[in-house]
Amino acid sequence: MAKKNIDFKKLKRDFLYGKPHEERRLGDLYIDKTGLYKHREWRGLKDTLDYFYNIWLYNYFHMVIDVARFGGIVNFAKGVWRYRWVGQTYLTVMHWFDRGMEGMRGEGMRASAWHYRGMVCETIRQFQRMFAADANLHGGEHNKLWHHTMAHNETVWGGVFYPWSDKFDNVAMEMIPYFVTCHVNSHTVHNYIDAVQSIGLPGDPCPMCQAESGLFVLDDIPDYAPFVVTSNEACDGSVATSILQDWFLDKPLFAMPQPMQFDDPLVHQHCRREIEECWRFIEEQTGVPFNWDQLVYKLERQNQLQEFEREKWEVAAKTNYYPINGVAQALYRIYYSQDGDRQIWHDVDAKVRKIMDRCVAKKINSFPKTRHRVIAWSCAPLYYSNWCTWAYNCWGLNVIINMDSLMFDMTIRTDTYDHCLDDMATYHMWAPMRRMAVGGMHHIFELWENMEKFNCDFVMMYDQLQCKGMQGVHGLFEDEFRERNVHAIWMPHALPDSRTVSRAEIRRIVNDYMTTVMHEEPLDPTLLDFDDSMGW
Repeated sequence: MAKKNIDFKKLKRDFLYGKPHEERRLGDLYIDKTGLYKHREWRGLKDTLDYFYNIWLYNYFHMVIDVARFGGIVNFAKGVWRYRWVGQTYLTVMHWFDRGMEGMRGEGMRASAWHYRGMVCETIRQFQRMFAADANLHGGEHNKLWHHTMAHNETVWGGVFYPWSDKFDNVAMEMIPYFVTCHVNSHTVHNYIDAVQSIGLPGDPCPMCQAESGLFVLDDIPDYAPFVVTSNEACDGSVATSILQDWFLDKPLFAMPQPMQFDDPLVHQHCRREIEECWRFIEEQTGVPFNWDQLVYKLERQNQLQEFEREKWEVAAKTNYYPINGVAQALYRIYYSQDGDRQIWHDVDAKVRKIMDRCVAKKINSFPKTRHRVIAWSCAPLYYSNWCTWAYNCWGLNVIINMDSLMFDMTIRTDTYDHCLDDMATYHMWAPMRRMAVGGMHHIFELWENMEKFNCDFVMMYDQLQCKGMQGVHGLFEDEFRERNVHAIWMPHALPDSRTVSRAEIRRIVNDYMTTVMHEEPLDPTLLDFDDSMGW
């Protein structure tokens, strides 16, 4: 029997640089039902070491530092013991990195990791502030931090609180217990959906609103602030959330209801008045007057973030040298746009700018196996935000931009109070999921101009089954896709509830379209069919 020749040159090349994309078999690394690896992915010598030391160890080290400096180990330990979403979710956060950067190499891996670093740091800062001020963790005592923290619904833009940011901190009630947890551990929020349905809420409203309400039913929200600001964003389903919050919290509450009508001068005037009334409410509750200079300072810093975002979009739209994957791009953008100005966003942007400039200067393509440039539209499945990493590894579908990323595209004027308030009202009206989901036909169909702007040839159409707004225009989109001869995949999902449509079912739908309509072969066949039903 003839001996098989061994290609030592190829072995050396694979050791130094990792196997070429089309030779990788990432699915073979998965432990059945989990989507977790049997062993670490070999990315080549340099990238494997870089991922281990500069991403894994770096982030573990800085997470410990963040916990210590933002509230201390004792408060963190109390929070883990008291609130199930901490231990169930955030102790496994590095596996979130793994999923979001699976298969990545080089500068794209590094730039995407910095975005994750920013989100992790800000998440720790927020829940540590909650715990440090939480009366539930301090024997019912309302300490100094409790009196200097403002609570609000996660869809209320953090910029509303800028005038008091030098003396108070604002923390969204649901951002950390609900929104981020969905991405890190898809199973965590099931408890909350079941809890609110157990007291009589039907199963057909938006599962986001159900999960947010369930947090209060199960008493899984820290008591960290003396008052609350809430809203009906992004749709009227959130009104029920506000009502339940009011019942369970029993604190002074200011609601900012916004009419479901866009591009109407009277509605805009109404939203201006709402913001001013909210400011008067905060003055009454805190005893601290509105600070115009602080508002201007924070808005101008936020404008700097927006300016760099447009620079990133320019590179993404006009070159092949954009080093950020679809997961990192979407999550980071939504997070910081809604959260508002924080120093960590500026620190991350400075790191990413260096990497992006290097990619452009040296013509480094971080996604060389791109077959289709994808724009993702409507509201994404929170329990499967890393689907676009899978889509690139398996099919070469490269998600360039996400709808939610585009909603906040504005520079807020600070030259006069009137201009400033005008722009802040518009910004708040363009809240997550609102402008391009329930904002009227003109805004919903901004898809076409953005598809052209970002040079995309493929649409991933998120189909949130309980979103009444987007379900109402399903047929109109289908007509447009046919008329424009646009390739589009409808991805059914239930926002945070992975039990309605599984990740495996989402992948099957994409697979069927790519094979039967596009007549393409997968780059990595091991990613076609696997069971990750128990995975995070």
